[in-house]
Amino acid sequence: MISSLHAAEKGAGSKTIVLLHGFGGCADVWRGVIVPLAPSARTLAYDLPGHGLSLDFPDAGPAKVAARAVLADLAARRAKRIHLVGHSMGGAVATLMALAEPERVASLTLLAPGGFGPEINGPLLRRYAGAQSLSEILACLAAMSGPRAPPFDHTADTLREMRQRPGQSEKLVAIAAAMTRDDRQGVIPRGHLDRLTMPVMVVWGSDDAVLPFTQADDLPARFHVHQVLEAGHMLIEEAPDLIASIIRRNMNRRARPVRPKLAAAAS
Repeated sequence: MISSLHAAEKGAGSKTIVLLHGFGGCADVWRGVIVPLAPSARTLAYDLPGHGLSLDFPDAGPAKVAARAVLADLAARRAKRIHLVGHSMGGAVATLMALAEPERVASLTLLAPGGFGPEINGPLLRRYAGAQSLSEILACLAAMSGPRAPPFDHTADTLREMRQRPGQSEKLVAIAAAMTRDDRQGVIPRGHLDRLTMPVMVVWGSDDAVLPFTQADDLPARFHVHQVLEAGHMLIEEAPDLIASIIRRNMNRRARPVRPKLAAAAS
């Protein structure tokens, strides 16, 4: 709805699922997850600012810019309540959206989300940003995946086609440089996460080479954490049926009220 911000819409139903890809991706990477979801729900898979058909979105790069852009687009679509799903950088965007407008988010599913700890594999992400040939993209996807990952042929073809658009590779290189400055990433304060009362599911691969799964430690007790054994960072492609099942399960959970801490309750 907002000019220069693209979303692919599939399915129909009373519930709306919003899908936000990770750095260097696009809406099409969700294809394997959307297939089992779309029969019973409407899905909106976005090209985040600076990616794909949203390449020319103004000031693209920071997660907060993407969060504001998607929220504004959802408002233009009159989407009142959504089930929000984000992977990697898209997970950071989704978290910021939930913090900014919690009343709009019915559930929040985060797949190896960015911003949950300072550690990040900067060299690998910068190499991925600059990869243009099919062999280079496939090598980066393999490095970001677990030992039992399926072939990435369709995803690699999609990403190569996306990067052939004028200015796309340069934009990815610039975003990666800013995102991994000093090989650290920006962190969403743990105290902010305590404010999220909607059902939250955090999913992480045990063999994640981009963002360590230990970043899921010490989250609020009401968060559900699901570790996928022998999976890497590319959870959408590595386990699409499992991810679709987890999204559905989180959509059916009920929100839990935030209980005041004992110290606060005693004061």
